[in-house]
Amino acid sequence: MKVETETSRVWKASHPQKPNGKTSARRDGVACKADMPLIDLRKIRRPTKTNGHRFNSKPLFPASISDSNAELTVERTNGITSDRPGNGRKLRIVILGLSITSSWGNGHATTYRALIKQLSACGHDVLFLERNLPWYAANRDLPKPPYCQLALYDTLKELKERFRAAVRDADLVVVGSYVPDGIEVGKWVIKIAQGATAFYDIDTPITLAKLESGGPDYLSPELIPGYSMYLSFTGGPTLEKLTQKYGARMARPLYCSVDESLYFPEEREIKWDLGYMGTYSDDRQPALDELLLNPARAMAEHSFTVAGPQYPRSIRWPRNVKRFTHLAPKKHRAFYNQQRFTLNLTRAHMVEAGYSPSVRLFEAAACGTPIITDYWEGLEQFFKPDHEILVATSGETVMRYLLRIDEIQRRRIGAAARAHVLNHHTARHRALELENYTLEVLKPTVSSV
Repeated sequence: MKVETETSRVWKASHPQKPNGKTSARRDGVACKADMPLIDLRKIRRPTKTNGHRFNSKPLFPASISDSNAELTVERTNGITSDRPGNGRKLRIVILGLSITSSWGNGHATTYRALIKQLSACGHDVLFLERNLPWYAANRDLPKPPYCQLALYDTLKELKERFRAAVRDADLVVVGSYVPDGIEVGKWVIKIAQGATAFYDIDTPITLAKLESGGPDYLSPELIPGYSMYLSFTGGPTLEKLTQKYGARMARPLYCSVDESLYFPEEREIKWDLGYMGTYSDDRQPALDELLLNPARAMAEHSFTVAGPQYPRSIRWPRNVKRFTHLAPKKHRAFYNQQRFTLNLTRAHMVEAGYSPSVRLFEAAACGTPIITDYWEGLEQFFKPDHEILVATSGETVMRYLLRIDEIQRRRIGAAARAHVLNHHTARHRALELENYTLEVLKPTVSSV
């Protein structure tokens, strides 16, 4: 016997039975804006492949819009007006990160790849040092990054012996969150580095939660004042907390970003009405149940997808939900372009901290795929709700979006989000921000040269 959920009751209320047993949509079933016409997704003509090619080189819509109520117009811009590669000084940068060679089960690799690619484009020399861990060694999708030097090490002792000179002489040394033996690595870097040092926290809310409950194995409270900079994936009040409570000398946001050369709109066949990509986590699963699985159960004639590793076998996936255990980054663009809408879900610690955009937000937006997201404080700083992004608090809200947003409006939302990302959140922007932060620390040295 099936248990009727609130989601299914809303679906039935807005889709009364016809005499032939089929459902018909009813505009007064659930509240909606007057300018948001109800459509039947099954009647939408799906885009198809053209001329035997994988995609059409002509964009589905322009990079930005000048007026949300007017015709879409082209305004190709990335928010960077200078033609210079950087600020004129070539920096030697050493980054000790979790992984750049493998994106399996972590979001760090994507962030490092995009950032370092642009640092190199700005003329800087980057050496990436990665612990040779079996998990990543068995799943390397970028074993030889073309835009930086890469060195693997097996032990802390080997790291100190082989790379002492490189760390000592670098203009900037960055230690990332979740680096194995990160506390010892950090102490060593702070002790011998003659240039600027930075802790790059790609997991700031989780790090702070662990600091208050015993501490992570990659950072201690005593280390924080030792770094020249604390670069955070999270902005807002968290930066003030890092400064006032933990003594960070220079807390700055260095949000995730997108490589716009890899993420852009393509003309592909739409396979799914709503999709989600993310590694399983206990705190996100209730939101996934509510905002995707419940609508999927209620909308059996529509298609959904979930991509990501580590989901328990105990989860009962509806038949209309396509599962992918892992999608390599090179497949992400196609994945986004095959969805009518994509879902963004945020970890509990990041919701609590706010001001914590995920890389998936920027990637999906760069592809022009409209995003449905849960809400967290500071969201408006990154996207304008109802214009560039859609906020959902329940499965019923998700169904309203899927049923009442027509194709023109769907594309308009996607175009607006893409324009915003290209103007503010590309890897190029982050590289220039890091460059400016570093020169701010090195300013006395620079002025004396």
